[in-house]
Amino acid sequence: MEPITHLLTGAVLARTGFNRRAAYATVAMVIAAELPDLDVVSSFFGPVTGLEHHRGITHTFIALPIEAAIVTAAFYAFHRLRKNPSARRASTHWPILFTGCLLALLSHLLLDWTNNYGLRPFFPFNPHWYAGSFVFIFEPILFLIVLGALILPALFGLINSEVGYRKPAFPGRALAFAALIAIAALYLFRFNEHSKALRLAALNQPDQTTRIFASPHPTNPFLWHVVTDTPAFLQLSTVDTRTATTLPSIPSDTLYKPQTTLPLLAAKRTYLGRIYLDWSQYPILSEAPSFTDANHPLTPSLITVTFSDARFLYDVSILHGRTHPPLSGSVTLDMAAPEGDRVIETEMDGRHQH
Repeated sequence: MEPITHLLTGAVLARTGFNRRAAYATVAMVIAAELPDLDVVSSFFGPVTGLEHHRGITHTFIALPIEAAIVTAAFYAFHRLRKNPSARRASTHWPILFTGCLLALLSHLLLDWTNNYGLRPFFPFNPHWYAGSFVFIFEPILFLIVLGALILPALFGLINSEVGYRKPAFPGRALAFAALIAIAALYLFRFNEHSKALRLAALNQPDQTTRIFASPHPTNPFLWHVVTDTPAFLQLSTVDTRTATTLPSIPSDTLYKPQTTLPLLAAKRTYLGRIYLDWSQYPILSEAPSFTDANHPLTPSLITVTFSDARFLYDVSILHGRTHPPLSGSVTLDMAAPEGDRVIETEMDGRHQH
């Protein structure tokens, strides 16, 4: 899930009562709700390094209590260093603050699990990626729910002040609980539609199908991008659960798996290949001569192998996944060089890995 929704969710959780019982609860839970994404700093060392560590150890159950303790300890230190005596006498209740931070951290894992990118909550004991794949990485309705739960109390407060009502010390608790119920209802609806999409896709599956995967669209809850896996090819399709139909496929929706070649084997052994294939659930590999321009190859031994994932090969809003697949990478190899020196260049999403 994108960062703003994480932050707003942390604030909503704080308003369920934690902000009434512990000082610093709102700001601490907002920070905790986004803290696992601190692993994005690994991308400063290159995009492949970022892919390797994103949603890694900071997104695990074993790390959450440690992260909650770090946030709580930081606010404890801040509290002790404050010079204002009245501020230092504020109701702190550190165990409650720790519990609130832990709940906010758990919300981060839940929100990330609902996307098709996935996460590894049992890492390092179990490196398997888990993905619910029933909510888009930016869910507009979810965003409006958490945003409304935070804004509406302020608006109601302005109205009440105009008519002379006394402003409550901690407004918004009822709306916070209502928002959580609305989120649960939204998730239940999305999960149900996702199950329908998988069942509809199974009715028209090709022979020898081994797996079926469905990814959500952000603005149409009834539209799903489906990937059907067979030993020979990946079949892409679009399912509409409202009309119970599968939209007509075009020839380019059938992605034939390539024959095993020496460049593909070499690419799989590279840094990009190992990390990408560990994460990707439906990898697509292709190879082509490496060109300086459309007509003049650098040398016949230079081959570029491209990695992409069929889960993201669909168009939504301003994202054009079919023509510009997100989370795709490439490695250029010199097949005439010794095995350990073949990598000429590695890229991911247009960024070079040094």
